[in-house]
Amino acid sequence: MFESAELGHKIDKATFEAEVPILREALLQAQYELIARAKFPVVILVGGVDGAGKSETVNLLNEWMDPRHIQTHGLGEPSPEELQRPLMWRFWRVLPPKGKIGILFGSWYTKPIVDKVLGKSKGAELDQHMEEVVRFEKMLTDEGALILKFWMHLSKKQQLKRLKALEANSATKWRVTPEDWERFELYDKFRKASERALRHTSTAEAPWLVVEGNDHRYRSLTVGKSILQAVRAFLDDATPPRRNLAPPLVPAIDNLHILKTLDLSQALSKKSYEAQLEKYQAVSIC
Repeated sequence: MFESAELGHKIDKATFEAEVPILREALLQAQYELIARAKFPVVILVGGVDGAGKSETVNLLNEWMDPRHIQTHGLGEPSPEELQRPLMWRFWRVLPPKGKIGILFGSWYTKPIVDKVLGKSKGAELDQHMEEVVRFEKMLTDEGALILKFWMHLSKKQQLKRLKALEANSATKWRVTPEDWERFELYDKFRKASERALRHTSTAEAPWLVVEGNDHRYRSLTVGKSILQAVRAFLDDATPPRRNLAPPLVPAIDNLHILKTLDLSQALSKKSYEAQLEKYQAVSIC
């Protein structure tokens, strides 16, 4: 699921600077139209790999749009009061009303994934919780909410490079904590658990958009354009929002697709082919 976000997507500076003013104007126009009509709320979830630009993306969205009409919530560990309530209680309280945009930095996905990686829960428990999440998000979308879920991804090599770069800079060194390095050591487990959760919950009503976070220009334009396209589609549709039969693909704004990275020159000798064919046919029969 994450392969398409490890292709090395990039946007050059000139293209970025040319497109940003147009995108910002369109986002503001859509936002003010959303406020004026007040027909549906927009819920934006931002999750992903540490160092992949999650906080930068949240800050940028508040910069590109009118922050007076954006409700941003950083949801970390639940408080003692929240632990005494139903699991989703803390999230119900911060959902935006119609006409507003709510950005959740940390969401109902965070704790189940972390618990699975740290061995506090089993795979079956993660699956059960994700099924509850699917029902919860279906309830919100049935009531007219637009849910946009962005997963910022980095390969293991990219994350290591990113954490070292932040730590080497005196201005950003504070952002890298011992916990970040502890979780980096668990990268493979986090990737496996995250992929399991995303596959289970990327539905037609609320699909995940996996964004490569290594290049900040590509990341910013991809997220901004995805939000604009989704909000604009809801605003321009006079009928109740129609759901796609399958989750949409993230638009490749740099025209780089995973199929273009395939090595089409690979070959297999006839002898090797016949030997492997016999082997795998026998396995399939068994």
